[in-house]
Amino acid sequence: MIRVLVVDDHRIVLAGLGRLIEAAEDMHVVGLAPNGEVAADLVARTSPDVVLMDLSMPHMDGITATRRIVDMYPNVHVLVLTSFMDRTRIVDAIHAGAVGYMLKDTEPDELLRGIRAAARGESPLDPRVAREVLRGTSAAAPQSELTDREQAVLRLVASGLANKQIAKRLGIRESTVKAHLSRAFQRLGVTDRTSAALWVRAHLPEEQV
Repeated sequence: MIRVLVVDDHRIVLAGLGRLIEAAEDMHVVGLAPNGEVAADLVARTSPDVVLMDLSMPHMDGITATRRIVDMYPNVHVLVLTSFMDRTRIVDAIHAGAVGYMLKDTEPDELLRGIRAAARGESPLDPRVAREVLRGTSAAAPQSELTDREQAVLRLVASGLANKQIAKRLGIRESTVKAHLSRAFQRLGVTDRTSAALWVRAHLPEEQV
């Protein structure tokens, strides 16, 4: 059962999201928070797997709350759900630690799939968000600039695996995984795993991911 904390300052939206998620057989809503400050407090009491986070809220915005939650509870996955798709907000949210970024006009079933993906450690990203981020980065570096091993590591990152799991899968040391990622990030012009996963989806053949 996926434990979900929902955060949004609009009560009707908050209630609607709560009902949608609670109706899913594999999910349970552990709390509803009207702002980031309340959300950060509720995480400690409810131990959610996924926090569905709005961005624009009073008292504490979603980016600040995401950073606080991820810093204190690194095993909690924050999935942004917002109406904003400007690149600055997207990048700020990802850098704060959000694992994914979805828009409020997404279909209900797609949102539920995104929550499930976030719970697995994957990075659900609305295609429009992916295009917006890639448009303003150097992440369109040629695939040929990456070694075969760097590509393999990046594909496993995009699958949601942690460094330790990647090392076991490839039969290499965890320190070697970190070295491959450091070089790959530099070549792609990204600074975090979510952006790297986004690049993989945009530039590596889907059947190989």
